[in-house]
Formats: sequence, C-alpha cells, structure tokens
Amino acid sequence: MHLLDWVVVAGYLVVMLIIGVWSHRQISTTSDYFSAGGRMPWWLAGISHHMSGYSAVVFVAYAGVAYDQGIVSYVVFMFPLAVATGIGAFLFAPKWNRLRRRYDIASPLEYLARRFNVTTQQALAWSGSLLKIFDVAAKWSAVAVLLNKFVGIPLGWGIVITAAVTLVYCTAGGLWADALTEFGQFIIQGVAAFAMIGAVGFALADEGLNYASFWSALPEGHTDPTTTSYPAYFVLVYMLVKTFEYNGGMWNLAQRYMATPDSAQAKRTALLSSALYLVWPIVLMLPMFASPLLVQVEDSEDVYAQMAIEFLPAGLLGLVLVGVFSHTMAMAASDATAISAVMTRDVLPRIWRRAATFTDEQSLKAGRYLTVTFVFLSVVIAINAESLGGVLGIIVAWVGALIGPISIPLMLGMLRRFRHVGPTAALASWAGGLISYGLVKYAFHLSDAITVVTPVLVSLVLFIGTGAIHRDAPEAADEIVDALADDSPESAPAGR
Repeated sequence: MHLLDWVVVAGYLVVMLIIGVWSHRQISTTSDYFSAGGRMPWWLAGISHHMSGYSAVVFVAYAGVAYDQGIVSYVVFMFPLAVATGIGAFLFAPKWNRLRRRYDIASPLEYLARRFNVTTQQALAWSGSLLKIFDVAAKWSAVAVLLNKFVGIPLGWGIVITAAVTLVYCTAGGLWADALTEFGQFIIQGVAAFAMIGAVGFALADEGLNYASFWSALPEGHTDPTTTSYPAYFVLVYMLVKTFEYNGGMWNLAQRYMATPDSAQAKRTALLSSALYLVWPIVLMLPMFASPLLVQVEDSEDVYAQMAIEFLPAGLLGLVLVGVFSHTMAMAASDATAISAVMTRDVLPRIWRRAATFTDEQSLKAGRYLTVTFVFLSVVIAINAESLGGVLGIIVAWVGALIGPISIPLMLGMLRRFRHVGPTAALASWAGGLISYGLVKYAFHLSDAITVVTPVLVSLVLFIGTGAIHRDAPEAADEIVDALADDSPESAPAGR
C-alpha cells in the first residue's frame, strides 16, 4: 500500500475513536447501551440493520463464489435477505418494538421467560451465544484474509487488530456507537464500491468489453441463477432461514427494531434495510462477476483483494480496505452488543444470585465486561477458522444451519397463531433441530444444501406439530401475544 492509503486508514480509525467518545457520553443506563433508549431514528436504524447483516465475508467467501460460479453468489446469498427483511417489516419488526415499549426489555430473549419458561430462555441464550461466537469468528477470519493480501499482515495479527479496534468503540458507546459508525461505514463503503466499479470498468475496456457486454464472455454457467452446488430448493429454504435470522433470530438485528421510538418507525427500518439488500449488494458484487475475465488467482477467496491491488490507484486502495474492514467491524460490534445484552439481562442473573440485585450502573459495567469476553472468545475461534471448515464453511454449514432451531421458538412465540404453543414444543423444536444438524453433517456427511435445509425444517415441524398436540403455554402467553398484535391502548399491559 502507498502512503496515501495508510493516511486514509489512519483517518478512518480517528473517526471511529471520535464516534466512540461521543457515544460514550450518551450512555447512562443499560437501556441506552443496549437499545439506544428507544431514540434512534428509523433511517439510521435501517442503515445500521443493513450494515450489521453482512461483513467482509461478502468480499472473501461470496467473492470467491462469484469468481467460481457467477451470479449465483447474489441470488443465493444476498437476494434472500431482501425478501426476508421485507417479510419481517410487516410480521416481526413492529412486535420487537412493542416488546421494548410495553415490557421494558433490553435483550431480545427477556420475554421468553414469561412466554415459555426460564428453561427455554436459558437453552436459547446459551446455544445462541455459542453460535454467535463462531459467526463473529468467521468475520474476523475473513477480514484478516484481506489484510494479509493488502498489507501482508499475518492472519493471526489481522484478527487481533480488527477485534481490538472494534472492542474500543463498541464497549464505549454501545448501540449508539454501533449505529453511528455503521452509518459512516456505509458512506465510506459507497465511495469505495463506486471507485472499484470505475477501476474495473477501465480494465474491462482494455479487454474490449464493458459492463453491458462482459456477461457473454464469462465462463459457461456464470449467468445461471442456480447451480448444482446451490440448487433452487436451497435458495427457497435459505430464504426461510434468513426470514427468521434477519428479523430477530440474529439478536443484534432485533435490537435495531427495538431502538426506534415506535412500531411504525420499526417497520420503516425493515423496509429500508430490505431495499438496500435488494440493490446494494449488486453495487458491491458487480466487479466480482467480471473477475474471471481480468485476474487469475489460486485461491478464489483472494479475488477481490487481488483486483483492488491490480486496478486501484494510491489512496483508493486504502479506501477499499477501510470499506471491507469497517463492514466486518459493523457486524461484529453489533453482535457483541447483542450477546452482552442477552448474557447481562437473561443469563447472569440466573447463574449468579448477586447479579439479580445489580444496580443499573453495575449492569452496565457487567455488559461491557461481557462484551470483552465475547470478543476474546471469538478471536480464539477465528485463529483456528481453517480447521472448522473455513470462512464459507462456518457461515453456511454452521450458522446458516443452526440459526433455525435457535430462532424459531423466539420468533414464532410472538405470533397469535401460535399462542397455544408452550415450552414443550419450544424445547423439542430447539433440541430436534440441533440433533438433526449433528446427524446430517457428522453422521451422514451430506451436502451443505441438505445441512442447511434439515435443521430448520425439523425445528419448524416439531414446533408446530408438538404445539398442536401438547398445548402447555403459560397464562402469560395470551397477554404477551395480544400486547404485541397492535398498538391499541387496551393491548398494553401495565409494567413488565
């Protein structure tokens, strides 16, 4: 990298520090730290929701799929997010906001103790927290690959540096710091993305091509929306998985809905995020689709970095690095805040009696300590990512497959249609999904598509089927689903 590139990177880090300091001054309670005190405008929450939904994995794993297989990388991994979030705008986003306003919750899992029981809450809290450690580890690993390619930083040090920078601002400012840095990162990423499009456009022109004509020159199959690796049924089930994941199953995204002042703004948050998922990934991935015509790489996950190094002038290379670097920090920081909320509000008081009597100041301090712990554990896993199947292996076969069993009771428990479903069905759904995952992946060694499909379908069938046979919902279930159904005054209970 040129000196100008390093100046751009240094300037970005200074801006992150300033945002962290400002956000720290806005935090006085756990509600401020975990849900922005319900004061976040919908447009900021929408951009934050979008930026928190994907990371440098786009520029590493998905870029590799684009290099090897073409537009399927968008059809399979990005388009389902637009559909899923659009569905959530009407079905789930307003309910998350009502949960915060009517029950004064700061963690997405707080309501589960009353809706089902404490056992269900703890099962989802512990397994979901463990899953998110692996999820964030994949993000650290992805950005470390880019740092290694751009500036030669060893993978282990790249992981540690990224995590350390993220930790500084997210422990200082909580959700406010996450959202504001994500807004800045969105702007930076936009400039970097269009710079990359321009540079690759010139490179295509040197080959006698342009963005309208290069498609016909691509290798065979690169314009097919589905492939044998990612068939049509995989796209549909992946869309189902993402409907749960991106509307609350991924806890940090539920916090964006909770952070807005009312349910109408929560709905607009989801609609904005959905629109961005539909359009913005095309902007980011367009150069990747042309990559087989311009560069040759041994490892397809290096393709985006290689294109940036070959085609971008001094200064812009640093901007692209900042763009992909910031994307990972956005998602990891929001995950860290969500996990610390769950552990502080839902887990710690159950395993340590003293934590149940914490003052708000003590809870805030505990949340920051738990954020540090979460980041440390994810760094340890990231350093060993290759032995766990690599970046794409973790994202697809681990996170994609396991998010269904963890999120189905959490999400469907808010809907009136399932008001009769109690803890027996919730725990059966959770356990059955996890067991089926273990069988298809480790006992039968089936494909990634089957590995992702099976757990979510098993969990869904068990939740609905067991709930229909064994109706053991607690009395509070009716009150909760009624309170979340609309904004009428009579549906609002008093207190938590």
